[in-house]
Amino acid sequence: MAAPCNKAATLRTPKKKTKKTIHFVSLGCPKNRVDTEVMLGVADKGGWALVDDPTEASIVVVNTCGFIGEAKRESIETIFELSTLKKTGGLEKLVVAGCLSQRYPTELSSQMPEVDHFLGSSDMLRLGEVLGGKADRMLVGNPADWVIRATDPRVITGPRASAYVKLAEGCNRKCAFCTIPQFRGKQRSRSVDDVVREVEQLAAGGVKEINLVSQDTVSYGRDLPKDEREPLADLLERVADVKGVRWARLFYLYPEKLDDRLLELVAQHPRVAKYVDMPLQHAADAMLKRMRRGHGIDRQRQVVERVRRMIPGVTFRTAFIVGHPGETDEEFDELCAFVRWAEFERVGVFRYSDEETCASHELDGKVRALTTANRYRRLMSLQRKISRKKNQALVGQELDVLVEGPSEEHDFVMAGRHEGQAPEVDGKVFLSVDDRADFDSNIQAGQLRKARVTQASDYDLVATVIDPPPKGARKAKVSLRVLGAGA
Repeated sequence: MAAPCNKAATLRTPKKKTKKTIHFVSLGCPKNRVDTEVMLGVADKGGWALVDDPTEASIVVVNTCGFIGEAKRESIETIFELSTLKKTGGLEKLVVAGCLSQRYPTELSSQMPEVDHFLGSSDMLRLGEVLGGKADRMLVGNPADWVIRATDPRVITGPRASAYVKLAEGCNRKCAFCTIPQFRGKQRSRSVDDVVREVEQLAAGGVKEINLVSQDTVSYGRDLPKDEREPLADLLERVADVKGVRWARLFYLYPEKLDDRLLELVAQHPRVAKYVDMPLQHAADAMLKRMRRGHGIDRQRQVVERVRRMIPGVTFRTAFIVGHPGETDEEFDELCAFVRWAEFERVGVFRYSDEETCASHELDGKVRALTTANRYRRLMSLQRKISRKKNQALVGQELDVLVEGPSEEHDFVMAGRHEGQAPEVDGKVFLSVDDRADFDSNIQAGQLRKARVTQASDYDLVATVIDPPPKGARKAKVSLRVLGAGA
């Protein structure tokens, strides 16, 4: 299951004196953000100025999420809101890209006359045709036609020291609740060499944290020709060995038997984060069968125990769905009991979305929305207590913290993350220094600093920086980093 949809991420760059202005809105998961960054690279290569205010743009691109109902509603509302700029502002073209276009091309074409162009989930590079003024309205191709390459132009966004890297596109699993294979296609893995080339480019630009993502990371490479396949552990080791990388982090592992070498690498490599992200979805045998997960609760317990045993101090993140058709009170109680037993550091909870093209849609025993909402609150409340206990145990400890930038809530406080906090989905570490008069020279975005935890809440930590500033540190200018052929 994909990560939860985030709020619209407006991507920024310094303005240029040109009439060719473009604004991007990126919705959805980190994999979608990478796609948006590729389109940003196409625009940058074409000489377009990226603006942070849509009212100043002549073209607006919305990269949509079409995974679940809530994400589709957010995408549609964003499109209609921005379409009003055609009447009230200087907007000349509105472009809708990504999963929603791929999933509903015919419906969107007829119901959204305000949209000038549609790009599918495999058509990001075709934005150049749109910007060149020589494109059809509907540019939605076969989702299996594209896999990102290190040579693709890409503008990196977000915290200056962190980036996502896609390992593959698509998915071969057949989970009953999931639509992703329908509009992303079957799995297509990149070669290890191509992934490493991209990581080298990122590290050369100052990126310290590499977040490796795909729909099903544990299956990486299985679709490649036999003579090109390399184990996931080999890829992870090569990424972590790239000069400049401090943390390499894996996301979206499927709960099957992980080979010892991979777990040993996570446990022992100094530049691999001791972090396991493994969506389990449920913990009752009957529910796992309805979801077509291919295993039962005994397998899941064995996997959790093995990860804990082989990676001491691991941060274990997972995700569950509540309200799936057929879920009884007793099965939900089994899920809660499993969460109490496992004491995961991080848990994401999703309310089931009844997608019309999913196998789950055909099942009997639909759960009432109110019941689903109550189960969501109960499970979140349970996990919040576990998270608070885990965080409180960190008070007094010293942690390495990757500084992301100034806190939006407090003056003289910087926000960052420690090794057990992934970007966007986990909490923050709020950092302070003793000498406020010299704040800017003491702590800056992109630094990896040693800090002592002084306070803990449910999800966040407060810490004081205890190491001296790096030699030669100076206030850095924030700029976008352009990768690939357009660099």
